[in-house]
Amino acid sequence: MFSKKKMHFEISERKILLLSFDAIFILSALYLLSAIFDYNYFEFDIHSSLSILLLIAYLYSFGVIFEIYNLQVASNQLQILQNVVFTVSATVLAYLFTPILSPVLPKQRLVILIFYFTILITLLIWRLFYCYFLASHRFSQSVVLICDQSEVEELVLELEKVDPHYKIIAFVNSDSTAEENLDFHYVKELKKDALKHFVSTHHVSEIIIASQNTDGITPDLYQQLLHLLEKGIIIREYTQVFESKTQRIPVHHIEKDFYRFFPFSRSNSNKLYLSFVRLIEIMFSILGLLISLVFIPIIFLCNIFANKGSLFYTQERVGKNGDVFKIYKFRTMTENSETNGAVFAVHNDKRVTPFGKFMRKSRIDELPQFINVLKGDMGVIGPRPERPFFVEEIAAVMPFYETRHVIKPGLTGWAQVNYSYGESIDESLIKLQYDLYYIKHRSVFLDLSITFKTITTVLFYRGQ
Repeated sequence: MFSKKKMHFEISERKILLLSFDAIFILSALYLLSAIFDYNYFEFDIHSSLSILLLIAYLYSFGVIFEIYNLQVASNQLQILQNVVFTVSATVLAYLFTPILSPVLPKQRLVILIFYFTILITLLIWRLFYCYFLASHRFSQSVVLICDQSEVEELVLELEKVDPHYKIIAFVNSDSTAEENLDFHYVKELKKDALKHFVSTHHVSEIIIASQNTDGITPDLYQQLLHLLEKGIIIREYTQVFESKTQRIPVHHIEKDFYRFFPFSRSNSNKLYLSFVRLIEIMFSILGLLISLVFIPIIFLCNIFANKGSLFYTQERVGKNGDVFKIYKFRTMTENSETNGAVFAVHNDKRVTPFGKFMRKSRIDELPQFINVLKGDMGVIGPRPERPFFVEEIAAVMPFYETRHVIKPGLTGWAQVNYSYGESIDESLIKLQYDLYYIKHRSVFLDLSITFKTITTVLFYRGQ
């Protein structure tokens, strides 16, 4: 008999849980406030449904911007305290000053304070309960890995980093040429004939097969896996797990079978989607360039004293289909900063001036790139365009790198909002994984997610 499975919340389930109960608890608190204390500002009747939906829409929108639905943030007590205060403050402020759709602004300040603190205290209590109870290790998921011993450490670190409650408790060595090493201490190594018994006695809820060598899946091991599958144990292939949990494409693990795992998003050839995106890009570009006109006099004066060079900076980049174009930026580095040849930009790059660092952090330096968007060289969202020198260098050692060029590069992208600068070939690989995930899953919803994350990056001053 198999032991009772240990409860575990999948990542998507936890996000649904947070979204659902945020709304349920806040509306319940406001309903009780109205029913018990005759609080008439926020009422529940057939005429107030629009104002209720508006409040929840604001809550979710600002919640995404201030990252209270980021599971790493949601599991950290200090971060969630700060971000919930930001979210509730922005939500209530926007709600109070939305004409017609929200109730008439009350004349008494006490009514507003009661409304604000009811939402704030309710959300804080629920989120702290989530931190201390639902996000705790008592809901972790025990997993067994089937892979070569040489890959164990890398695979475990990748999976547990993105989901700390996803615990690899043992592995089966699938290398048919290697001898079993029961002294291996990273995680427990199982003999192949012991898998079924171990799963039944250790609350294992999932088995991941990461072996690319089918010779390691012996007939006996295969029969055990079939039996476990029949008993309800989830068995998944590693690339599926990696992609769903990290939102990256594991090109380093797929190798020659890449295109079997990589169907391009239909949005890449959907004319309606592309036309809609282009219309939004033109609108954003016009707005962005108008904002640039406001900043130019200030940047011009600061540039004279801080950067000591020309105001604008141009550089060749590789765009869609490998076409080279010139990108426009406000200068952030000293002139002649690459006299010894092209080098990767790095964290705390000494070539970047103090004022240039401020512009990079706030993303102001990228405003002139809206010219590139209007010209059609770039989109608002897409992989960041790289310099031809680095494209050749990286593509020579990294399979599928040039796949990034099947769509237009962008001002911001999935890699930019999830990862910092690629300071080396290895880090460029991680950014490539994010870029390919975007190309594979490109959609309006993913574009909106990137937009919100970009706003968060600017608000929290996380630019590079």
